[in-house]
Amino acid sequence: MDALEVLFTRRSIRRYTDKPVTEEEIKTILEAGMNAPSANNRQPWSFIVVDERAKLNAIMEVHPYSRMLAEAPLAIVVCGDPSVSKFWQQDCAAATENILLAARALGLGTVWLGVYPDEQRAKSVAALFGVPDDIKAMCIIAVGHPAEQKGRVERYDAGKVHKNGW
Repeated sequence: MDALEVLFTRRSIRRYTDKPVTEEEIKTILEAGMNAPSANNRQPWSFIVVDERAKLNAIMEVHPYSRMLAEAPLAIVVCGDPSVSKFWQQDCAAATENILLAARALGLGTVWLGVYPDEQRAKSVAALFGVPDDIKAMCIIAVGHPAEQKGRVERYDAGKVHKNGW
């Protein structure tokens, strides 16, 4: 699948088959995440790979929008270190988007579950995974083989484009 096709067809997938995500696929999507742009190349991110069913189920207890994890065989918790970069949020968002796109290129489905800046949600996720106090849980990505197909949606809006000023 070429890059533009990946960009235009990436959609949030909330239904998954029971086929596991391979270690090679996991490594590839994490490599993509770690190749994201990063302010001053500080790379303030860390990733928690979650494939234990008990842990996936536990996420559903602390994140109100994570019910798709009942079917997803994998989740990735994206964490950032504010002491490494004041732009950790942007860097982790870029890493997250790279993961979503790489997964799509591999034929996997994903959905981005927001954690930060919801303080209670961030504390609950951090406690669940033993995240150190100085590290922030940014988001969770559900990953799996899609059990639903979604087509391209046209989202271009010329009204949101301004040239040489507002």
